[in-house]
Amino acid sequence: MAASIKDVAKEAGVSIATVSRVLNDVDVVNEETKKKVQEAIKKLSYRPNIVARSLKTQKSRTIGIIIPDISNQFYPEIVRGAEDVANIYNYNIILCNTDLDPEKEKEYLRVLKEKMVDGAIYMSNSLEPETIELVKSLELPIVLVETTDKNNTFPSVTIDNEEAAFEGTEYLIKKGNKRIAYIGIHEDAVHAAAYRFSGYKQALSKNNIALNEDILYFAGLKAADGYDAVNEILKKEKIDAVFCASDELAMGAINALRENGINVPEEVDVIGFDDIYSASIFYPKLTTVGQPMYDMGSVGMRMLIKFIDKIELPQEKFVLPHQIVERDSCKK
Repeated sequence: MAASIKDVAKEAGVSIATVSRVLNDVDVVNEETKKKVQEAIKKLSYRPNIVARSLKTQKSRTIGIIIPDISNQFYPEIVRGAEDVANIYNYNIILCNTDLDPEKEKEYLRVLKEKMVDGAIYMSNSLEPETIELVKSLELPIVLVETTDKNNTFPSVTIDNEEAAFEGTEYLIKKGNKRIAYIGIHEDAVHAAAYRFSGYKQALSKNNIALNEDILYFAGLKAADGYDAVNEILKKEKIDAVFCASDELAMGAINALRENGINVPEEVDVIGFDDIYSASIFYPKLTTVGQPMYDMGSVGMRMLIKFIDKIELPQEKFVLPHQIVERDSCKK
């Protein structure tokens, strides 16, 4: 039979109220008494009733993390950073994978509220107005990671996607490339990656390169999208470089170029975006725009815990640094 709080109090020789204070980290308990209680908890393998405790304290010590696609290597690294910080502050995690389905996102938000989570890290591919209104109505503390809503309604942690794509495209231009294809999400989408198209266009404009719609391909961020994109683009135009809005797109693009007898980087330079693990072991190793994925998760979680504890955030929009990671898919 599982030990009760009464058993812990009896073992430690203290009152139930004292055990409760130790469990809730109330400062009035002296160190000697606290040590006795902690030893009793360990000896009896006592685990508090989370539901009863949350009803009393109005805190479940649980945080939801909503991600769009668990198969994408970008998101697990963010989750790792968030979870490491959550563990430091004694929070548990509920992970929700939405499969890029906006309706599933909304359902998970409702479920997390029903589960009485204290807040949520939210990585979304939709962030449509009705989703934002749902979050507001649920009164659930939220921090956005990797994306922002257009009106900056919620605290967020991102990189400057527009500037990062601008630098990535300029990197290709400085290699002497002019016919630079773009593969990614359209700028009209409510998605962080959509800003990358704007950065691409700005780099072309600054360097007096006309936008060629025949070498633009708008799709998702998967390898298959990159593969299909290159095959479609090559039917219309020759290219000398490809800017891809994700590393998976870049891998698919390189495979398609190979199958069309085009060598990377000897004939076509390819740059990816994110710097996921596979980018460093793919052949050729990907040159890419690196995002600080682990830091995005850890900063987002620290922000959320402050939000939950009603501690004023030093700033509500953190923009972390990106970098060009030079490898082998672009000419030296």
